[in-house]
Amino acid sequence: MENLYQRHCEACKLGAPVVTDEEASQLLLKVPGWKRSFHDGVEKLIREFHFVGFKDAFSFTYKIASLAEREDHHPSITTEWGKVTVFWWTHRINGLHINDFIMAAKTDLIAKLPTEP
Repeated sequence: MENLYQRHCEACKLGAPVVTDEEASQLLLKVPGWKRSFHDGVEKLIREFHFVGFKDAFSFTYKIASLAEREDHHPSITTEWGKVTVFWWTHRINGLHINDFIMAAKTDLIAKLPTEP
């Protein structure tokens, strides 16, 4: 079976169904560092990534922004000294879609890559 990080986001139309609780629970097993949480009244995937300083955190943020542009699926990212918090959700349906889990897996893959000097 194909890993989530190998998949690409599919176009999500207004009114597309959000993932069910059962689907979300199964998908979370594939992205274990992430959690489901309501933020600003919307269910989102959230994860914090920790770094040595601001430069590494900013470099990671840039890589996530580049990924988001390639996949045409955009998160909320908070970059701080030594920490980046990423929120994935699907704006068009105001909740979680398979695309969010795909992007969480891709984010994890980027986090495992070595940072540039």
